[in-house]
Amino acid sequence: MNNICFFNSIKFWGGGEKLHLENAVEFKKKGYNVVVFSNPDSPLREKADSENIKTVPVSISNLSFLNPFKILKLKKTYRKENIDTVIFSASQDLKAGGIAAKLAGVKNIVYMRGLASPIKASFINKIIFKNILTHIIANSDETKRMILQNLNEYIDSKKIKTIYHGININEITDNTSILKEIKEKKHGVILGNAGRLDNGKGLKKLVATAKKLKDRNIDFTLFIAGTGKLHSELQTLINNSNLQNYVILLGFVKEMDKFMNSIDIFTFSSESEGFGFVMVEAMVRKVPVVAFNITSIPEIVENNKTGFTVDYPNLDMFANKIIYLINNPDIRKKMGEEGLKTVKHKFILSDKITEIENFIKTE
Repeated sequence: MNNICFFNSIKFWGGGEKLHLENAVEFKKKGYNVVVFSNPDSPLREKADSENIKTVPVSISNLSFLNPFKILKLKKTYRKENIDTVIFSASQDLKAGGIAAKLAGVKNIVYMRGLASPIKASFINKIIFKNILTHIIANSDETKRMILQNLNEYIDSKKIKTIYHGININEITDNTSILKEIKEKKHGVILGNAGRLDNGKGLKKLVATAKKLKDRNIDFTLFIAGTGKLHSELQTLINNSNLQNYVILLGFVKEMDKFMNSIDIFTFSSESEGFGFVMVEAMVRKVPVVAFNITSIPEIVENNKTGFTVDYPNLDMFANKIIYLINNPDIRKKMGEEGLKTVKHKFILSDKITEIENFIKTE
């Protein structure tokens, strides 16, 4: 394990791309030769370049694994770069890149799974999980359970391990600066949510929860950071609910550290999550979390200790827990402090990198 390739052809910037970049940086710090295979027009390529990490352009589609010329080209690229370890997180990359890596004789072929949803037991997936992958890393126990749901008989138990995502706590040097947009528009207790404005994030339910808070005369402002296809629909819902002064869509927020510093309670409304790393980003800044009790969320948020997990989709209870924290600032502070302790115990990036390193080195 000397020459590591992080293979990610996704054009947009999301959790998987952030994970690849952070891991690439950390493995480089440990003395490994690191290269990132990425789409030439992606933020990942740009950010990797800024970290002085070598990048190789790749373009992969869902059907690339059926293209022998694409496979042959990838095989040659692996050998040219002397890759002995390749790490994937996207299924389309895994299929084409995994087959090519096997043909190129790459020793360690690793899949980091970030979705807590079942994988189809298709013919190609059976081959990949049984004969191509050497290591499978699940980002939560729930994700691991979902991986095994349909493919249990094709996966050697020694090949799969749960390793949580980590955060670089040493990079958090400013816990006081707040976001300008929030400073200008806030009133009452500040609620926050961050992520893509897509289906599955439960944002319509979060707006409905905000309506319940307003109807009960709670003084609050909910700021939602992120972009996505639901932006216009959400803004219309906010307007129709007369919540323009209570729910603010911020769009893309570059200074996420300042965003997290600005909020009092993180309200996580997702209906399906692989890990929900943004909750860790809130907890490290001593912000308690209210979220639904689904998938891997209870592995991050300990109910009644670092926040509250609410039965899905009980919006009345979701609102009640927010109101409880609003009305009890001492409890809010205590839960925030417990959240930071949890992060230090379970989610430190350097610890997670060492776990990955040791797991991959295990024969």
